[in-house]
Amino acid sequence: MEVERAHSTHRLGHKYIFVLGGVMSGVGKGIATASIGKILSARGLKVNLMKIDPYLNVDAGTMNPTEHGEVFVLDSGLETDQDMGNYERFLNRDLGPEDYMTSGMVYRSVIERERNLGYGGKFVEAIPHVRDEIVERMIHAASAAKSEISVIEIGGTLGDFSNALFIDAARIIHLKQPKDVLFVMVSYLPVPNTIGEMKTKPTQLAVRELNSYGVQADFIIARSTHALDQKRKEKLALWCNVQPERIISAPDVDSIYDVPLNFERDKLSDTILEALEIENHKKSEFGEWKDFAAKTHNGNGSIKIGIVGKYFDTGDFVLSDAYLSVIEAIKFSAYTLGVKPEIHWLNAKDIQSGKMDVSELSDYDGIIVPGGFGETGIEGKITAAHYCREQKIPYFGLCYGLHMLVIEYARHMADMKDANTTEINPKTPYPVIDILPEQREKLAHKDYGGSMRLGAYPCDLTKGTIVHEAYGVGKISERHRHRFEINPMYVEQLEKAGLVFSGKWSDGNLKEIAELPRSVHPFFVGTQFHPELKARPLAPHPLFNAFIKATLERQKRTL
Repeated sequence: MEVERAHSTHRLGHKYIFVLGGVMSGVGKGIATASIGKILSARGLKVNLMKIDPYLNVDAGTMNPTEHGEVFVLDSGLETDQDMGNYERFLNRDLGPEDYMTSGMVYRSVIERERNLGYGGKFVEAIPHVRDEIVERMIHAASAAKSEISVIEIGGTLGDFSNALFIDAARIIHLKQPKDVLFVMVSYLPVPNTIGEMKTKPTQLAVRELNSYGVQADFIIARSTHALDQKRKEKLALWCNVQPERIISAPDVDSIYDVPLNFERDKLSDTILEALEIENHKKSEFGEWKDFAAKTHNGNGSIKIGIVGKYFDTGDFVLSDAYLSVIEAIKFSAYTLGVKPEIHWLNAKDIQSGKMDVSELSDYDGIIVPGGFGETGIEGKITAAHYCREQKIPYFGLCYGLHMLVIEYARHMADMKDANTTEINPKTPYPVIDILPEQREKLAHKDYGGSMRLGAYPCDLTKGTIVHEAYGVGKISERHRHRFEINPMYVEQLEKAGLVFSGKWSDGNLKEIAELPRSVHPFFVGTQFHPELKARPLAPHPLFNAFIKATLERQKRTL
């Protein structure tokens, strides 16, 4: 069997850690996975992290961000779950397309192989064929990364029908390599207010559910509002058949970047290395990470940042996950510059309707307009851009935010009344933002999934501009996710009106960055790409650094 041949190349030496969810989703399984990867890499081990999403979407690109959170784009252009962003940020390196898997990918691959007689006319079934495709992808990810340990997060929670095949694939690897595989369950232990006692029974039932798959948890990461006490640890050890030292307390923390440090206080990496029989006596190298984590709790003052967005409609709650990478990028640069960011959510629809007076933007040290699609709240965003330009409030437009900047400038400074994007108004007299020619045909055929301009593209910067000063280099590479671009037909007219196009696609005529000179505005910058996707705790993004510096300068001027 093909999977057997692939598996045999990793039979000796390669280790697997599978991270599964217990009681409920959204309690930090992705952060736990990223943190395990971090603490093991800090011991000098080569680690690859992999995310499995059990939905039938081929990738995350077609899902509503108000329901699923942001779409994180890799250099390769693959649209993935937001957990992949945390993986990159914790490991401080780029991940490849092999490190992400969905049910949709797996089933499509199996069906395409069957259509091409790849199974030799056999009766194709979920087991073994779909399951073996999953195993093969896990092995391939490890091989592509040339890693020693794979830490694989299986999305969803135990008992979900959709992730059963992935758990069974993990069981098969464990069956063939029993000494090389560990199962880590991240489970929530509630503390009901009316009772005031931490309850272990839901986690006990989750472990029993995992046992029904033929899998035994080796570690339990006990998530809760409080630290796990000794009595609860002993109870879990007894009823879940897990050694007490392998039950890790994981209470709520102020910063997710404290989690790896908390894990190491419980000597988690030592316990994992012992369980996998890895002889590695290198001490953890956490100096830089500790320094960064300390900055998340300290700071000389704060800055007030307003994010004018649209993906807020989640009932009575604000879904900040729709802009997760933007939030983290702000934090990294603010912490590096010694201040704490106060992030406020400003609904573009409220500005558009007049429910929020645009003059309230003066209360903020800087404004960010992030990416998005569709007409909802667009005039509110344009109004925000106009106000920030006139009042000299630092403005940073990301993708759609660039489009708003260009439209605003065209309308008010370049004599192009009613200028717009053809995404919103196909009949606008001044289509300063228009669809890419190759995208027009794709949309006509309803080819939506994975068909945008995606992934990393090179960009040449113009000397003497704000962005060139920020980067300190003449050529950069940044990640994209869009169908619409600045219309080349209007570039000259906009330039004559004073707008500077400071970044150009290296291999074409597309403009990637627009800005106003610092002599005109302290920071009025928009990028076609998404710089937030490459911001890291130990490597904050140059443009976010420049933006935060501009907000600090405004704060000094207004004191």
